[in-house]
Amino acid sequence: MIRTVRIIILWGLSVTLLSAQEGRSVSNVGTTAAPFLEIGIGARAVGMGGAFVATANDASALHWNPAGMARLSQVEVMFVHTDWLCGLDFDFAGAVLPLGRWGSIGASVTALSMSDMPVRTVEMPQGTGENFSAGDLALALSYGISLTDRFSIGFTGKYIYQSIWKESACGVALDIGTLFTTGFRGMRIGASLRNFGTDMRMQGDDLLIFHDPDPKKLGNNDRIFADLKTDSWPLPLTFQVGVAMEAWNSPLHRLTLASDAVHPTDNTESLHLGCEYAFREMFFLRAGYNNLFLRDGEEGLTLGTGVAVRLMGHRAIRVDYAYADFGRLENVHRLSIGGSW
Repeated sequence: MIRTVRIIILWGLSVTLLSAQEGRSVSNVGTTAAPFLEIGIGARAVGMGGAFVATANDASALHWNPAGMARLSQVEVMFVHTDWLCGLDFDFAGAVLPLGRWGSIGASVTALSMSDMPVRTVEMPQGTGENFSAGDLALALSYGISLTDRFSIGFTGKYIYQSIWKESACGVALDIGTLFTTGFRGMRIGASLRNFGTDMRMQGDDLLIFHDPDPKKLGNNDRIFADLKTDSWPLPLTFQVGVAMEAWNSPLHRLTLASDAVHPTDNTESLHLGCEYAFREMFFLRAGYNNLFLRDGEEGLTLGTGVAVRLMGHRAIRVDYAYADFGRLENVHRLSIGGSW
């Protein structure tokens, strides 16, 4: 298993180094479909700068690294709401069910939505009286299992749907993740490959038009039905590999340090850095830096806090908040509510 982990990590690092050596003149931003799949999930992970692939020990593992699900011993649920950029709403709901030695299964729903907007044209800039909406949706099923006491692997299958007014597109994707615990002070090495799937193409009623195949010929049928064909776009494939460990771990205090390298197909390579301080595993402070070294990036400093309240027995409720700086854009605030039992 150690050899498998080494192969995956070396492959990911090789891809990153080769891409960096190519010296791309453009970043490929805006060349993929469903970019909402790249939005980070969970206030805890975001507060740590997105450096979470080697930790992934709550329900947000459904997004970051499905291999982390195998390490969970209790049922975990999580609900996340984000006031995203440009007045958009980003929401996530997920649950993980441990099955003992058979691993863990999970399911999640991710949605990006907006309020209705008026339809405007050149002739009617104040609106035609119609409204349109747009939204994205991803439904996912996940499975993770520990193959040894140190190595786990996980998979996620996704159905992806995008729509704008009367047009829509759909696709499927697969995530693969691994998590390995070393013998050095509990250091963890994680890797995930996300959104490996089909291309997406818009289709809908507004692409049906009347066409005259020979406008110079009199008397022919000038109202032949035709279907406009849009381009297809790939999904935002992302490889992320990270390392995390507890620099300080006692019954009262814990300090986790984490670092992730990210290689996306629609942007340049970057680095996520993060840390989390816990007092009695009840009160949490987090800080991080997102997309370090990213060309023309707007994201940067992240901060977060959280509190966990234990109820009867092993049940617990957890509330987390994260702030993310987006430079010239408006800042983003995330709120997560989770539970375990």
